[in-house]
Amino acid sequence: MGKKMYVGNLSYETTEDSLRALFAEFGEIESVNLITDRYSGRSRGFAFVEMATDEAAQAAIAGLKSRQLDGRELDVAEARPQAERKGGQRGGQRGGGRSRW
Repeated sequence: MGKKMYVGNLSYETTEDSLRALFAEFGEIESVNLITDRYSGRSRGFAFVEMATDEAAQAAIAGLKSRQLDGRELDVAEARPQAERKGGQRGGQRGGGRSRW
């Protein structure tokens, strides 16, 4: 399995295809995930790119340091592990609903 990278400071106009083309210079890409707002569908300004090998990921991190895409200087780093989320009820019993009329 390859290494996942965080790519930040993206322009709202940046697409998954433009990121894929940029990172392809450094090796095979496993996946590109541009994070978007669930309501508007607009980019949130960051993405995750997973390269096929650790060597390709390190080359991309080094090669894209201070590089610009769509007028913005990229912030590329190794992605941190995703924090574990606890399941549970949303809304719960914290006074949001009416119990009596």
